[in-house]
Amino acid sequence: MLKLSLRRGRSLIKPMKSQIPSALGGISHFSTTTQSSPLRVRNLIGGEFVDSQASSTIDVINPATQEVVSQVPLTTNEEFKAAVSAAKQAFPSWRNTPITSRQRIMFKLQELIRRDMDKLAMNITTEQGKTLKDAHGDVFRGLEVVEHACGMASLQMGEFVSNVSNGIDTYSIREPLGVCAGICPFNFPAMIPLWMFPMAVTCGNTFILKPSEKDPGASMILAELAMEAGLPSGVLNIVHGSNDTVNNICDHGDIKAISFVGSNTAGMHIYARAAAKGKRVQSNMGAKNHAIVMPDASIDATLNALVAAGFGAAGQRCMALSTVVFVGDSKPWLEGLVERANSLKVNAGSEPDADLGPVISRQAKDRICRLIQTGVASGATLVLDGRNVVVPGYENGNFVGPTILSNVNSNMECYEVDICNLYAILSDRRKSLVLFCFACRYGNGASIFTTSGVAARKFQNDIEAGQVGINVPIPVPLPFFSFTGAKASFAGDLNFYGKAGMQFYTQIKTVTQQWKDLPSQGVSLAMPTSQKS
Repeated sequence: MLKLSLRRGRSLIKPMKSQIPSALGGISHFSTTTQSSPLRVRNLIGGEFVDSQASSTIDVINPATQEVVSQVPLTTNEEFKAAVSAAKQAFPSWRNTPITSRQRIMFKLQELIRRDMDKLAMNITTEQGKTLKDAHGDVFRGLEVVEHACGMASLQMGEFVSNVSNGIDTYSIREPLGVCAGICPFNFPAMIPLWMFPMAVTCGNTFILKPSEKDPGASMILAELAMEAGLPSGVLNIVHGSNDTVNNICDHGDIKAISFVGSNTAGMHIYARAAAKGKRVQSNMGAKNHAIVMPDASIDATLNALVAAGFGAAGQRCMALSTVVFVGDSKPWLEGLVERANSLKVNAGSEPDADLGPVISRQAKDRICRLIQTGVASGATLVLDGRNVVVPGYENGNFVGPTILSNVNSNMECYEVDICNLYAILSDRRKSLVLFCFACRYGNGASIFTTSGVAARKFQNDIEAGQVGINVPIPVPLPFFSFTGAKASFAGDLNFYGKAGMQFYTQIKTVTQQWKDLPSQGVSLAMPTSQKS
């Protein structure tokens, strides 16, 4: 077993209960009943942060320390209905607000997000565990979508044809749907909410956001910033909870569309339940992203890319590379991969030397460790084992170090399911270049590393994946394109952000108009055609 190299640096923050308000950046969205009790997250309903009357709560746990950061209420049915009612009441005025005015609010929001970038990043590190550097990236990638929404007037331009018949014009316009909702995962507490509500509200909709119950703080800070930017009361509402809140979102008749990012189990449940109610759904789900490494690939650049894409954010990215196929002699590649992975520093995300922090929960750690063991039991070779990492000063943290399994086949459970912080080395046979990718039920992303344009083009054409990288390990597009998962990684027909995101949050209205002064020719019951004036 290869030991991970660990180095402890000076702690930037070790959140204790007395320090939590400063760590999370504010207290307006918190309430507490007694001085010694954990801070309780409020709902946002109709422009006000309000205390939930729910008796049941979920603890938000710092994954590096197991300390309770705050408590999230399981929103009551009455509170949920109040949030939808507030969104519905705000919609008529908001939809008639000039699109230029909506854009200006987004311009202000992006300015405020930049101002409070450090505060948001610290909150993410405290609640989710990722390193501060990675948390800044989380916020920045969401900020890019806000900037994209600032150009909504151009995105929403319709079509016009004059004189389609004698004196008749036809044009199409895009109009908002009404009340929309978003259900967020734990792994990107800022980026995913920013995929959703800025696009939706700039299109003229109002919005119900349900953050992950594991790390809701970033969503709450973003909501405060949105209101500071000038978003009117009721346009953005936040409700907390778990399964019951999700089902309420799926079932409520006034909610027209739902955006979801998360697991396949939850995603398919939401898609089926909401679609049965006639709602639009865009559901980004699990992934098993592959890297194909050709013999001619640049060695240092490729190995550095593989390590960063596989183990960054403790592997808790839907676009993380978790499977690699080395074409040709895999031994030198594997040795280089192990060497680089073995040098990564596992530590609390708030520590300045941390390369990767803890996974989100004790249950997630136990699941990862179990899947590693199933791989070994099925015949895989454990090349690097990260299960027994202990971080001095953070002995209770949910740490799993970089792990590498070789001789994996596509029938093993460790390959079939989405798993964090683990590389599965599949095959070095040229015939298997794309077969493993096709065998996998997921289709979020895949990358090839090569200096051959022929190989790259064939891979690009043959692979069935939403995002394809050519010498790019995490090919997530900038927001003027769309995030385009395939196969079991996506359900729906309109993707997040880009033109498709605008189309998801709007509906087309076609107008045919006639302005002419002609003598009446009497009543005609024949179907009108363009051949008749």
